[in-house]
Amino acid sequence: MAIEHDYFGVLSSGPDGAIFWTERVEFGDQSVTVDLTAPDQDDVSSAALDAAAGLIGDIEALDAVVRRAMLAEVDDRTSEVTEYVLQQQEAYGDELEDVLVDVSGDAAVDIIRSLSLSSMTILADEHGGSEPFAVLEYALDADSTDDVLLVNLGSDGSVMSVMSAD
Repeated sequence: MAIEHDYFGVLSSGPDGAIFWTERVEFGDQSVTVDLTAPDQDDVSSAALDAAAGLIGDIEALDAVVRRAMLAEVDDRTSEVTEYVLQQQEAYGDELEDVLVDVSGDAAVDIIRSLSLSSMTILADEHGGSEPFAVLEYALDADSTDDVLLVNLGSDGSVMSVMSAD
């Protein structure tokens, strides 16, 4: 079986009924891997695919919303974002300024501005539910797979939570 969609084209399911789609999306000076997945194509609605296409098509604005949400968490000393910032400051030490894209003097702001969005995973079967519909992965070092912040989004693109991957 297959699902056809204007943005994604034909999404064929594997023998187990799962669907998977992947593509690189460019915005600004970033290249982001976008994956759409669902364990059972019967759980994927056309509304879910429309919502996914909307998130992908508006990835630049979505990135700005996510970064503002991260900045809002910096005031909470127990937040995952604050812990991530402190870990990065400790890990890089005096070389931190070398990896920042902009140095304003506020390390938390500078680190959040300097994060690279490396991937977006859309869980198409979670549309409209209480579980994340999309997960964005950010890292200060684009080659790092362990030291990342994961941002969980709802179907409408709202930020549900931000957590570190460690």
